[in-house]
Amino acid sequence: MGAIRQEARDGVEVARPAVEAGPGSDPHKRDFPRTCTPPFSAKSSRIAVLTAGRDRPYALGLAASLISQGVTFDFIGSDELDTPELRRSPQVRFLNLRGDMRPDTSALKKVARVLAYYGRLLGYAATARPKVFHILWNNKLELLDRTFVMFYYRLLGKRIAFTIHNVNIKWRDGNDTVMNRLTLKIQYHLADHLFVHTQQMRQELRSNFGVPDQKISVIPFGINSTVPDTALTSAEAKARLGLTGREKAVLFFGNIAPYKGLEYLVEAMAVLARTERDYRLIIAGRPKNCPDYWAEIRQRIARAGLDPWLIERIEYVPDADTELYFKAADVLVLPYTYIFQSGVLFLGYNFGLPVIASDVGSLKEDIIEGKTGLVCKSQDAAQLADRIKTYFASDLYRQLAARRPEIQAFAKEKYSWTKVGEITTEVYRTLRTGR
Repeated sequence: MGAIRQEARDGVEVARPAVEAGPGSDPHKRDFPRTCTPPFSAKSSRIAVLTAGRDRPYALGLAASLISQGVTFDFIGSDELDTPELRRSPQVRFLNLRGDMRPDTSALKKVARVLAYYGRLLGYAATARPKVFHILWNNKLELLDRTFVMFYYRLLGKRIAFTIHNVNIKWRDGNDTVMNRLTLKIQYHLADHLFVHTQQMRQELRSNFGVPDQKISVIPFGINSTVPDTALTSAEAKARLGLTGREKAVLFFGNIAPYKGLEYLVEAMAVLARTERDYRLIIAGRPKNCPDYWAEIRQRIARAGLDPWLIERIEYVPDADTELYFKAADVLVLPYTYIFQSGVLFLGYNFGLPVIASDVGSLKEDIIEGKTGLVCKSQDAAQLADRIKTYFASDLYRQLAARRPEIQAFAKEKYSWTKVGEITTEVYRTLRTGR
């Protein structure tokens, strides 16, 4: 088929002068450059990257891109983000302020370690040399982070960049409040610059929170290249899950939550299973603060008689096991009812797996119809079933072994961490110099 190409639609924009994208990093390995001759105008001007200890793929992807741009920075992380690659880089000072974040501990210990973390974080900010603080995620206490912590950083004279992954997650989840909107607005206006991943997010910041356009940059969502990609073959992965290779394996991966629309995929699979017995549904992930929702999904599966067609792992899937599911599957399905952008989609692309997704957020913009996947209407199980059936009758499925590397190459170019690093570095320079 050759290289996958996509017509420009709403593109990546930055509030500063645009820079051309360079080559992306290897999608199979997170390579951290040992050092780089910096284009960053003042090598000694260190940045602070505050991760809250979360989202290993995103945090490490950004770190590698900043290293390649010659940025020197403090990386405020956790046990999970403490890697030899970061510690070896002369451009990075890794500070493990968050420490242990494992959930399997008592509530009292969790409270104690969160309070200790805030103490270390505030102490660091008071003495830190960096003028620019880049917040990747808020910490544990959202209201505190949005108000007191932001005011504290500003009083210390820090310039704040903030990456927004969800503009208003409580609205998405149906539990928005006046206080939530107020504190979000405070944080967005106290920040000097905001990074988002879609034009829709940019528009929501402008219309719902009154954020001026010039302080918003739209950046790509860097491809997830931190998960291991070993020599495990698709056939071997299928065999480990009890599949023979004749089945049509459909994957739902990641946190299970109401906005992800799993009930529509279950209903679609029930429709397909009535006429063809080769379909298999793989559900790998854990319910996220929604035990009632997951109980309802299990009831739907039982009522539809889908258990014989189901492979499930209802728990957090560690990075080391992730490739098993993406290599065993023939297609990834994202039946979401609301989202801006999905990291799971890019994880699928990292393994060259085609995606069938709802037409919400930027998902329809991230899929090239017939080449990297298919798009269907949100909350429409009948059409989702039809799109799954269409996919398994297509050349994209029949030639999947050849198409996987093409999808990987497309994602490597379009969602390059190099592009993210270039835009981010330009914003740092502006915040540091005021120009």
